[in-house]
Amino acid sequence: MTSGHPLRICFVYDCLYPWTVGGAERWMTALARHAADRGHIVTYITRRQWDDAAPPEIDGVRVIAVSRQEDLYDAQGRRTIGEPIRFGWGVYRHLRAHADDYDVIHVHATPLFGALGAGWAARRRDARVFVDWAEVWTRAYWTSYLGVISGTIAWATQRACVRMTQHAFVPSRLHAQRLLDEGLQGGLTRLSGQFDGVIETAPMPASSDPVVVFAGRHIPEKGVLAIPDAIIAARRAVPDLRARILGDGPDFVELQQRVADLGLQSVIDLPGFIDTEDVGRAIGSATCMLLPSTREGYGLVVVEAAAKGTPSIVVAHPDNAAVELIDEGVNGFVAASQSPEDLAACIVKAIQGGAALRESTWQWAVAKGPDMTVSRSMAQVLAAYETA
Repeated sequence: MTSGHPLRICFVYDCLYPWTVGGAERWMTALARHAADRGHIVTYITRRQWDDAAPPEIDGVRVIAVSRQEDLYDAQGRRTIGEPIRFGWGVYRHLRAHADDYDVIHVHATPLFGALGAGWAARRRDARVFVDWAEVWTRAYWTSYLGVISGTIAWATQRACVRMTQHAFVPSRLHAQRLLDEGLQGGLTRLSGQFDGVIETAPMPASSDPVVVFAGRHIPEKGVLAIPDAIIAARRAVPDLRARILGDGPDFVELQQRVADLGLQSVIDLPGFIDTEDVGRAIGSATCMLLPSTREGYGLVVVEAAAKGTPSIVVAHPDNAAVELIDEGVNGFVAASQSPEDLAACIVKAIQGGAALRESTWQWAVAKGPDMTVSRSMAQVLAAYETA
């Protein structure tokens, strides 16, 4: 590829923000917007996520649905099998017919069948495929997630996708190493970050009473069910502590029941999904942002919270790349586990850190935030496109 002319870029992901909400959704959609803003000709291949007959309009981005509208998750919060297969088949059919229309095909590795479909189609047309590997799961994790038979098949599919990846983009050291361990032969770019927001001119003032905030999907990996017991434990040292648990998902009903069983209805607020601006205000005014997840490919919310001066608490776990974003005692803390005692100890430390911790958190964002932006990563991505 040569520089100096607009590239025809096809992004491939079965989720489109804000029709589907999440960190990867925001990243891929922001990437498409940034590419369009820089004058490139951008197409976004996805599944249908809207009720209207026509696809949504995004400035400079043509949106094409190649599979039907359906749920991504089952009742337990696990990714369904049928949707990724149908999406992957739709990707394959579209790119088999139109691969020559694109200079670049940039596919998100989740779901794997989307990457597989893109890889197969590209081989037929000698097209260049770049794969966004937000996460690389171990065989043990796959089997724990789907069972021995389905998990082994999924792990083998992932391994095949890794080995056909011509150039990989990855946001963390953890998953960069896993790509190499799984046999990556193509190029590898460790991206700077995924932050697409604004760093405040000063730390936002925290609420007068200590408040812990969680924002995310209520699925087992996010650890949302660990929060009520952690609040109980932390209130032994900080009796006026409250919490707001934002979002929704398969664990929401069980979370409501746990809050009721512990008699915390007046202590823990469960508003469900709220609009983006309200989420930002809630995080900005919180004493700390609690992310008790055991699996994160990056942990964007840590950077978003720091940009407002709010420290974060994450959990040490082999599958949690969010720990890479924490400078202990500077912009937050890493809990040893999801246990109530470990989470509570970090909550108490965040409260005791007070204004000094908020200042150091904001200073961390000022110093590191500009290097963690979508714009900076977009420059790395475009450089990889141009040199491939």
